[in-house]
Amino acid sequence: MNTTTALFYAFSAVLLGASFRVITARSTVHAALFLVLAFFSAACVWMLLKAEFLAITLVLVYVGAVMVLFLFVVMMLDINTDAFRQNFWKHFPVAGLIGALIALEMAAVLYQGFYVPEAPMMTAAEIEAGNTKLLGIEMYTRYLYPLQIAAVLLLVAIVAAIALTLRKRKDSRAIDASQAVRVKKADRVRLVKMKPTIEVPSVPAAQPGAQAEGKQ
Repeated sequence: MNTTTALFYAFSAVLLGASFRVITARSTVHAALFLVLAFFSAACVWMLLKAEFLAITLVLVYVGAVMVLFLFVVMMLDINTDAFRQNFWKHFPVAGLIGALIALEMAAVLYQGFYVPEAPMMTAAEIEAGNTKLLGIEMYTRYLYPLQIAAVLLLVAIVAAIALTLRKRKDSRAIDASQAVRVKKADRVRLVKMKPTIEVPSVPAAQPGAQAEGKQ
């Protein structure tokens, strides 16, 4: 066993352990941190497979952007996960059956890909160019139109998300910063002159028994 194989088994073991802890950790923050560890381990496996572009993309996009956003949302919302775990074992058999079915379907689809008779030989120019350059050439030549369609779809999704965020909602309590800066005293405070009200003390009514004693 050489060093590359040993590192592959080590990173794979860390990846499997972190993935298992993602679904078993009681704290949502701990689950998100274990997911970050799983992404880093997967990136290391990609580096061992000489797919450095995919490894860097996994670290920059998922670890650097998506997981940081997840951590901020989880910490700000303070979700109580105890209610979600009450019926965990009740639904575990169905979830396990569905997971096994998905694994069998993936194995049936990928079974032919595990046994490649002969790997295609790369030329000296392709080896010297590197994986990232070859991937860029393939994306912007053979797969240019699918790439442009995916970019347009992402642009539409970004514009739609911004439009949904900026729409005026009746239950929103957001304050316009420009209006708050330009506010004046007359817009917030109104002085009203009112006449003083003096209460006249009320005279207690005499009781009938006391009046009778006075007449006697």
